[in-house]
Amino acid sequence: MTVVLKVEKISKQYRLGEVSRKSFIEDVKKIWYKILKKDNPFLNIGEENDKSKISDCNYVWSLRDISFELNKGDVLGVIGLNGAGKSTLLKILSRVTAPTLGSIKANGRIASLLEVGTGFHPELTGKENIFLNGAILGMKKNEINEKLNEIVEFAGIEKYIDTPVKRYSSGMYVRLAFAVAAHLESDILIVDEVLAVGDADFQKKCLGKLKEISNENGRTILFVSHNIAAIQQLCNKGILLENGKLIFSGDIKEVVSHYTESHKIETQTKLSEIIKRSGTKELVFTDFFLIDTNSNEKLLFIVSGQDVTFRFILNKCSKETFKSVFFGIGINDNYENRIIHLDNDLIGVNFENINNIEYVDFIVPNLSLVEGFYSLAIICKVNLEISDWIQLGVGFEVQNGDYYKTGKSIDKTAGKVYLPFNIKLKTNEI
Repeated sequence: MTVVLKVEKISKQYRLGEVSRKSFIEDVKKIWYKILKKDNPFLNIGEENDKSKISDCNYVWSLRDISFELNKGDVLGVIGLNGAGKSTLLKILSRVTAPTLGSIKANGRIASLLEVGTGFHPELTGKENIFLNGAILGMKKNEINEKLNEIVEFAGIEKYIDTPVKRYSSGMYVRLAFAVAAHLESDILIVDEVLAVGDADFQKKCLGKLKEISNENGRTILFVSHNIAAIQQLCNKGILLENGKLIFSGDIKEVVSHYTESHKIETQTKLSEIIKRSGTKELVFTDFFLIDTNSNEKLLFIVSGQDVTFRFILNKCSKETFKSVFFGIGINDNYENRIIHLDNDLIGVNFENINNIEYVDFIVPNLSLVEGFYSLAIICKVNLEISDWIQLGVGFEVQNGDYYKTGKSIDKTAGKVYLPFNIKLKTNEI
């Protein structure tokens, strides 16, 4: 097999709050040490990229010792939670930024689709930007002309192709950017989470095109997405990043399985210990319990079909009476995809003129989630302003129960939610 991309121990360090070195002499010394093949004398140790911790250190390793290689035709899925270093890795591979340490050897042209509008000049028309991107890849004008109609047709923006792209919507940007990246002649294609901006039909169309250029044209693809189903469908290899480190690599099924197991969120996480939150803190969440609605006992897990109460303990830090209070929760699957949203406005319940408050209960009869681990995003607003907002940090486990009272259950890979339903069959009897 032909190796087209080899990444060897690349690391990226950032100095928080500063752009460059303090003096010209330090930059000269850095270059001199590099010529002598010595370590950078100004490279601080730094800390790992853990955004949930507060530290006094001014240096952070966004990536640390990442190594892998890809053969021609490989499709690599890059998996990890938000802040794991996925986008930083792709920016380094796309040469948007340089690694602090390590080396990258690429055999062929690299095209990338990182953010909406990346690589487009806003004052140029869509057609002019197609030629600009082709020229950056080293293609000749006649080569780009051969692909032009195909690109415009795929993007579906024929009417606006001679309009400056600064007037495009984000969806039009993505459609044209993907069409350009997929159709122009590159050996390695790098695609970040940008497809999430497009509609469902266009996303399906894009995934089909990525499969086609990988299987038929033998192009190598690096693909970042929180849509694990899309990654499993498209990729044959995967790497799992966590806090800037590569913690697992291999066959995509094994990587996804490892990701699922390694990110089970414990139900006993104390909300008061979570640092990553925002709001005015007039009213804050301090603890969370699963309560059996019938017996009022605390639960370690929930069974599908069980009546359950999500109880959030609160601490009122202000002596004032609140004119209005709002509570909402979002239930996410293990890949941070939102499944369910609940709040008091949805059911027409208003909390007004609130003073003494101990806890808030979300009472859910006949819980319809299938077996698995779920995380909670929780928010409270006081007088229409966010008082406490925790997006990740607490979760719960659901175990399969007899939801339909038939002894049957849904495979957790086939769905996430049970629905009450019935089936009727009409036949033409003679």
